[in-house]
Amino acid sequence: MPAIDVEAARNYLQSLIKELISLPAETRWVEFKTNNSDPQDIGAYISALSNAAALAGKTNAYVVWGVSDDTHDVVGTTFRPSLKKKGNEDLENWLQRVLDPQVHFRFFETTYDGKSVVVLEIPRAAHRPVQFNGVEYVRVGSCRQKLKDHPQIERELWRIFDATPFEDLSAAERVTETDVLSLLDYTGYFDLLRISPPTSQQAVLSRLAGDRLIESDQAGRWRITNLGAVLFAKNIDDFRTLSRKAVRVVIYKGNDRLDTVHEHVVRKGYAVGFEGLIEYLNAILPRNEVIEKALRRDEPMYPEQAIRELVANALIHQDFSVTGAGPMIEVFRDRVEITNPGRPLMSTDRFLDTPPQSRNEALASLMRRIGICEERGSGVDKVVYQTERFRLPAPSFETCDNATRAVLFAYKPLREMNRADRVRACYLHACLRYVARDAMTNSSLRERFGIEEHNSSTASRIIRETLEDGLIKPYDPSQGRKYARYLPWWA
Repeated sequence: MPAIDVEAARNYLQSLIKELISLPAETRWVEFKTNNSDPQDIGAYISALSNAAALAGKTNAYVVWGVSDDTHDVVGTTFRPSLKKKGNEDLENWLQRVLDPQVHFRFFETTYDGKSVVVLEIPRAAHRPVQFNGVEYVRVGSCRQKLKDHPQIERELWRIFDATPFEDLSAAERVTETDVLSLLDYTGYFDLLRISPPTSQQAVLSRLAGDRLIESDQAGRWRITNLGAVLFAKNIDDFRTLSRKAVRVVIYKGNDRLDTVHEHVVRKGYAVGFEGLIEYLNAILPRNEVIEKALRRDEPMYPEQAIRELVANALIHQDFSVTGAGPMIEVFRDRVEITNPGRPLMSTDRFLDTPPQSRNEALASLMRRIGICEERGSGVDKVVYQTERFRLPAPSFETCDNATRAVLFAYKPLREMNRADRVRACYLHACLRYVARDAMTNSSLRERFGIEEHNSSTASRIIRETLEDGLIKPYDPSQGRKYARYLPWWA
């Protein structure tokens, strides 16, 4: 449920409780209790019900205190989750710590028919079964059991994870038409698609539904999908499960992370906030003063097109199943690092020549339609080309922990580049030539680095270093050195 006013929240809870107590006696995604508030028991139920909700095709599961399990009569409860502790730790903090992956559950304390009721709303398991204290639970009928004891149910659960993309999961449910239009920047959606918005509210909603941004439910309300929220949210904090996916920009004073100058968080959805993010980066990134024919002009330190491509790639190819992390752009004195959650689906050595494989096809498709990213397979080519054109050190593509990082380096002359810088630039130059159906030569590498022809031995030394590292190979093993051509190792 998005952040809406207090009265609307109360009405939502009243409607939800009424709906839940009217359910049949045995429902695998709902549990009723009176006063049992044992933390161990609650943790195991969160695991079991989250997994059961995925099996049942539900967005959320629920535990309701203050309702008789047998009759579903509202009897009230003395349980107060906001006051409950496990040892010296608040209950909610303790539960978050022992659940894996993290589950964005919420406790609601309210009244129904004048009696105290507590509702625990538990999101469905999304990418893998939820564990409590290292054990995966599930509901079988009305009983909580270990998932490993039911291999057929476990296989079914994994099939559901494989078949349900992140974009189709719910960011908010049971929202009204008015709430949909207040939470999503629908005018930005139509502007980016370069089409005139419809004149009626129903036509707007129909168009949003056509792109799977929202979906109507059986009760006549709407479900906002993750796709709709992550791309077009007016404020991504309105969607609790997505708030950590906001883009963060961190500016450091030097070349390390010891001294932070400023931190900026982009609260808008990726699509409607993209141009503003790029404008912000262009404003804060350093510039070079160039003097030509006695005239001074400023040029950006980093090519704007390279920044655009790498930021778009980070948004599109991130692994949304990695909880507690989102895309991050870090600006150092000598480089810019752009990091997204999740390891890449291909080797970083093959980013330039291999069409990207996206975990988020619907998101990638819509981002291409609105012109934020390039057609499949052309983005990294442009990044490498732009860094060569600006005579910058070659970009670096890295994996670190459970993340992927692209690094753009500030200008430095060839004499200040270390061996790793030279070899990386030579390899990527060979890749760029190969995808253009050509081969690298001493001459082309001299042009890439700005090496004068009489210093061709410098280019030869760089080629030799790259050959020694096994990153390039001769086009023809029998070729002479004078007119030698080279290919990437994988060609």
